[in-house]
Parts: sequence; C-alpha cells; structure tokens
Amino acid sequence: MSRYDRTTTAEQIARAADLRGRVAVLTGASSGLGTETARALAIAGADLVLGVRNPAAGQAVAEAIAPQARGGTIRVLPLELSDLGSVIAFADQLDAPVDLLIANAGVSKTPDSHLPNGLETRFATNHLGHFLLALRLRAQMAARGARLVVLSSAAHKGMRLRLDDLQWRAREHTLAAYGESKTANILFAQEATRRWGAEGIFANAVLPGSVLTGLQRYHGEEMKRRIGFILDDGSVNPDVKSLGQGAATTLWATTAPELAGRGGLVLEDCAEALPVGPDTHAWSGFDASVADPETARRLWEQSLALVRELAGPAALPADA
Repeated sequence: MSRYDRTTTAEQIARAADLRGRVAVLTGASSGLGTETARALAIAGADLVLGVRNPAAGQAVAEAIAPQARGGTIRVLPLELSDLGSVIAFADQLDAPVDLLIANAGVSKTPDSHLPNGLETRFATNHLGHFLLALRLRAQMAARGARLVVLSSAAHKGMRLRLDDLQWRAREHTLAAYGESKTANILFAQEATRRWGAEGIFANAVLPGSVLTGLQRYHGEEMKRRIGFILDDGSVNPDVKSLGQGAATTLWATTAPELAGRGGLVLEDCAEALPVGPDTHAWSGFDASVADPETARRLWEQSLALVRELAGPAALPADA
C-alpha cells in the first residue's frame, strides 16, 4: 500500500527519491502540471528533456527550476504534438537511453475542432502525437528498461471509443471528444505494456485529479462553474487540487519501487485507482468498462495506419 495519498505533493515524493543518472523526457513542460512535474523531477536529480510548443517559455521554466536541480541537466526542445513532423524531429534529437517518458501535454476545449489534415484536435494532441513519440523512442526506452507514464483524466468515465469515428466526423462535435482522448490514453498505456513489457518498457496511465491550469483556458467562468471547479460564491472548490498535489501521482508513477515491472495500470492519488461505483466522486475513479484489450489493440492498429497515411511509412520504425 502506498504511503502517500491525495494530499501528497510531487515535491514530497521527489525529495524521497533518487533519479540521478536517469533521463526523463517530459512533454508539455512549459505550464501547469508539466512545469511542476519538471521541477519535481529536477529535485529528484533526473536529467531532463523538456518538449514544449514555446521554446522561450520552456527555457524560462528550465532557468527557474535549475537552482533546485540535484545535479541533473535540463535540455529544452521544441515539440508540437499535433504536428507529426515535429514529433519526428524531436525524437530524432534523442539518441541516448530514455528511462522515463512522461506524456503530460494535452488540450481540452480549443477554438478549432479539427486540424487541417482532418484529425480531431484532442485526439491528435493527446493521443496520436504521444503514440508516435513513444514508437520513435522505443529503442531508447528498451536500452535500460523504462517507465512510460501517460496522463489521462476522470473525463474518461463513460467515454468508450468510437473506433468507427475517432475523428468525430459522423457526430456533433462536443467536449466529449476530450473524454474519448483520455480513454485513448488509458488504452495506449495498456497496449504498450502488452506489446513492450518483454523489452522492459512498462506503461501506466495517471488520473491527476482536477487542477486549475492552462488546460481550462477556453472553458470560461460559466463552464468552470458547471463542472464544479468554481463555486457559486466565486471561490475555488476545495476538492480542486494544487499543482503539487496534481503532479504527485505522476512522480509516484516514475519513482515508486512497488511499480517496478508493472504496467497497464490506472493510477490515482498515489495508488491504483479505485473502480467507479455509485458513491464515487465525479472527479475520481477508473471506469474499467471503457478499456478492454480488443479496443486497445484496434486503437493501436488504427493509430499506426493514421501515421502511415499522414506522415508516410518512414515515420514508423521497422518493428512498429
């Protein structure tokens, strides 16, 4: 049983861990949970590679956390996950072993529902970009064995993937597309473990809890109140986590000895997530009904096909 809980912060876990000599690749490191995760990993001593859309913002984060680093290096590289070419260029700059790959970046409500290439924006950014990144870094992760941590969300609950409409062309486009992308994150972690566990690569999905970050930049006050982030009196719901608490389960997933050699799990509050039940809070719990091995396998195959179609066969490793 974990000695941590939902009140634990990422820094508390980091100060009890030792990641010196370990290489951690982190996406979405220039704001929100990504910034706090980067800071905690630096405190734990990891050598960091920060993938960011805005290199200037990423460099500012690197400079801010450098004084707290326990000897590790910090490298900032541009990465736009919705652009498969950018994912390939980012991965091609990494040839050393990778011990930790943390798929943290994500988008929720956005002005554009679809990208010019037809991909649904949340699917492209939250799932497909990370999928390709992991494929391109598979050899580096297998070199010493690695933990792959994929950030999902409680928004996955009740959101089974429509494999016949992954890009939301046959349905009215709603914010439910975000929920489906978070289900895809869980399925990816499960299938990655099934396929790569024998190589020492184990993937787990994390439910960070509800945290007010830039992820909600387009939600507006009315939606935040409807979701429950903001109460009627304008105050923040006390159930909303701090950045440190929101990043804690990610740090636990990367460092916990009890997770060595274990993958395909859904983690929450620094433990395995509890199954959804009649008394489960709307922001908590794992809905296992959305995740089954056959859907995970088919999502993987369809994701491979999309990468081949949009970026060409050369975008995929020979053993993909």
